[in-house]
Amino acid sequence: MGQFEGFIGVDFWTALFVLLNTLAIFFVARKFLFNPVHKMITDRQQEIDGMYADAGKAKESAEALAAEYQQKLADAQATSERLVKEAVSRGQSREEEIVREANAEAAAILDKAASDVALEKKKAVNDAKNEISSMALAIAEKVVGRELGSKDQKALVDQFIDELGDNT
Repeated sequence: MGQFEGFIGVDFWTALFVLLNTLAIFFVARKFLFNPVHKMITDRQQEIDGMYADAGKAKESAEALAAEYQQKLADAQATSERLVKEAVSRGQSREEEIVREANAEAAAILDKAASDVALEKKKAVNDAKNEISSMALAIAEKVVGRELGSKDQKALVDQFIDELGDNT
């Protein structure tokens, strides 16, 4: 059993040596392994946090741009509606103006035509009076057998025209 005790037993110097070796490995590993790995992990975490922050800023910027785009789109739509209304209004005003001008032109043409008709009627009546008076004078001269004076001619013509006007 002596060997068994040596196998299971704890030797102070061996335990101290193992403890010193473990501490030496721990400090060497901490200096050359843990600190650089911890620094690498910290740097990577900061990089990831920075990416998340950048992504958040980009998202906020995109949302702001989307809101701005929606506002501009709404403004453009309102402007286009306003322009269409103005164009329709101008078109209706122009239409009314053209109709007024056409009505005024038509009235002027009708007035001119009426005055032309009245003038032509008056001219035709005067021509008819002149011709009738010439014929009446010729007939009167033949009936009376002498030439009439201007007073007599005028009186006869006026009488004839009055009688002719009463018959019509």
